[in-house]
Amino acid sequence: MKVLVPVKRVVDHNVKVRVKSDQTGVDIANVKMSMNPFDEIAVEEAIRLKEKGVATEVVAVSCGEKPCQETLRTAMAIGADRSVQVETDADLQPLAVAKLLKAVVDKEQPQLVILGKQAIDDDANQTGQMLAALLDWPQATFASQIEIDGTTLKVTREVDGGLETLSMSLPAVVTTDLRLNEPRYVTLPNIMKAKKKTIDVLSPDELGVDVTPRIQTLKVTEPAPRAAGEIVADVATLIDKLKNEAKVI
Repeated sequence: MKVLVPVKRVVDHNVKVRVKSDQTGVDIANVKMSMNPFDEIAVEEAIRLKEKGVATEVVAVSCGEKPCQETLRTAMAIGADRSVQVETDADLQPLAVAKLLKAVVDKEQPQLVILGKQAIDDDANQTGQMLAALLDWPQATFASQIEIDGTTLKVTREVDGGLETLSMSLPAVVTTDLRLNEPRYVTLPNIMKAKKKTIDVLSPDELGVDVTPRIQTLKVTEPAPRAAGEIVADVATLIDKLKNEAKVI
């Protein structure tokens, strides 16, 4: 069984991003970039499926500019066998990414696509669902456990008040939650091995996909400043402030 794992290059989660002065977006010049944490979980799960003998090949794919190859090298250092990059400098929105991934799926013919439920840069939480719709495949989102028995996929999801288990036939699309696994530490020998693995580079034109943005971002602003906390003398004062100032009781 071949598993395809889309990964996205995003600003590292430890970096404090700043809004550009013209409010057209956030400034990512000269900041540390890394793999989207949710996608890292997806890569880890795919590798575990291979280690169990369920998957036979793990292929990572990323859409974006040439530096995305660094993210693909990380995926291969974790254990992916090879990678595909769809190289473009266009501002890729979720639907465009889903269309590109659909074209890659048509080319690679995987039985399972597993990706992060969302990217930490835009938090769109749309690509996996859109991809499943374009492929007309069953989907399971926010997976906290994955089991595969033959051509049957079982996915456990955490929902309000308990757990929900879904069963579906492969091929399918799965998006990962944080609780699915803990990604392994990437060792130096595996980083060196990843440099020798293959990255196939494609373009949107080769795949026949139009990636023209359909949505315009009008403005990006900093969050409103929060008022400083206040220490009160006693419970009576606290209740008075909650009632008359905050008006929450």
